[in-house]
Amino acid sequence: MEKKAFQKVYTQLQAITKATIVVKAQGVGNEELAMVGGRLAQVVRIMGDMVTLQVFAGTEGIATNTEVVFLGEPPTLNVGDDLAGRFFDAYGKPLGENAETTGEKREIGGPSVNPYRRKQPSDYIHTGVAGIDLNNALVSGQKIPFFADPDQPFNQVMAMVALRAKVDKIILGGMGLSNDDFLYFRKVFENAGALDRIICFVNTTEQPPVERLLIPDMALTAAEYFAVDKNQNVLVLLTDMTQYADALSIVSNRMDQIPSKDSMPGSLYSDLAKIYEKAVQLPQGGSITIIAVTTLNDGDITHAVPDNTGYITEGQLFLRRDSDTGKVIIDPFRSLSRLKQLVIGKQTRDDHPQVMNAAVRLYADAANAKTKLENGFELSDYDKRCMGFAKDYSEHLLAVDINIDATEMLDRAWELFSKYFNREEVRIKDVFTEKYWKA
Repeated sequence: MEKKAFQKVYTQLQAITKATIVVKAQGVGNEELAMVGGRLAQVVRIMGDMVTLQVFAGTEGIATNTEVVFLGEPPTLNVGDDLAGRFFDAYGKPLGENAETTGEKREIGGPSVNPYRRKQPSDYIHTGVAGIDLNNALVSGQKIPFFADPDQPFNQVMAMVALRAKVDKIILGGMGLSNDDFLYFRKVFENAGALDRIICFVNTTEQPPVERLLIPDMALTAAEYFAVDKNQNVLVLLTDMTQYADALSIVSNRMDQIPSKDSMPGSLYSDLAKIYEKAVQLPQGGSITIIAVTTLNDGDITHAVPDNTGYITEGQLFLRRDSDTGKVIIDPFRSLSRLKQLVIGKQTRDDHPQVMNAAVRLYADAANAKTKLENGFELSDYDKRCMGFAKDYSEHLLAVDINIDATEMLDRAWELFSKYFNREEVRIKDVFTEKYWKA
């Protein structure tokens, strides 16, 4: 960025940490950008005339007389239709391309949509992932996280959702992606011929962690353009929010703020909420739906990041590896979509709620049978059939690699019911068994 004649230059730093610098300055705004010795930085705290800036690339090599130039504006993104099909860095600059984006310059990280302008989420989003669509149907305007262990293929699941979801635009925000994951996303999207509706903002592990703080705001600014200005349905995929929270922790710790639970900043809840609350269903038809990966530490959902996330979002999708099949599944016990009742049986087939409930109940009976077996008790015939059902249910419906539409999911569930049980054991209303039971 070029200096302008009216910009003030400061050359006396008051303090330097590994991620921040402090300079005495006036007339500076919150979140304003600056150049510190040629490195991009952003204002994160103002106390009187003492201004703290986070330096995205780190402060190594910066001296106390380094030149600081304030740029007079916060981070921005040029929004326009030519965003589609492209990959960008954390600053909104095209990756591997010389052409800059055209369009209107907009500040990132603005306020969420006024509640008065919101509509109750009401449109079913088909993802093609049976474990989501059957048991935890997504609704446009919803915000929901994937909880997953770091060794699980959550990025592959996100890519599958991106390719299968029936929406107008997919916007991926990748934070702390390995180069392998970045190349995987790029290859999958290019090979699928889906780039015309996909936009990606990426920070890799080789790049400064503090840059990750820009990624969600960049992604959501693009999402707001397509949802608000173009009345399109937009699905925003963020991975990984734990990496985002770790970057928040780096900055707050370097500013000598007193850490809260699990070394996270005390502002973690509001920092996460300002991202998730961008999810919205607009009266004129556009929408922003957010699915965000939160990686867990040894499955610990009490950690500050998943704990705060659970309060903000409308459910969660829990990934785990099934012991019977070895496949990664959407866990029906620990997953929940709090808005699914708005669409299942209304925008999907009428038997959907009954099939969903019956399948999960029988899966729970199978879990009880496994416990009996592990404790040395003899299994009944019903127990054995439940365990057979659970294995098939996991393999053919819950596994994340299953890509079928909602009607086929329901038909497949009915086939499993009739394979292992009689009508009375399934306990579905007669009006549905008469119509859909597979003889």
